[in-house]
Amino acid sequence: MNLFLVIGFVGQTFFSLRFLVQWIASEKQGKSVIPLSFWIFSILGSSLLLIYAIYRKDPVFILGQAPNIFIYSRNLYLIKKERNQKKENDNG
Repeated sequence: MNLFLVIGFVGQTFFSLRFLVQWIASEKQGKSVIPLSFWIFSILGSSLLLIYAIYRKDPVFILGQAPNIFIYSRNLYLIKKERNQKKENDNG
């Protein structure tokens, strides 16, 4: 099997898993929530799918995935920033 095909399937798996973890977290809390793992699976899936799209030279797929990496990274940064601020407030 082609390495890039494996990368594409693994990327799609990560991308799909994000919905599963979001659904489970929401069911546990009885409301809609987005856990940290959602963003981690999002960035892993998008990154691998972008690599696959570049390999396939598919401009539509590349354009569809490239901005997502920035958006997911930004969300992870904002979550980390909020947690750090909360720690500082708790300790101060």
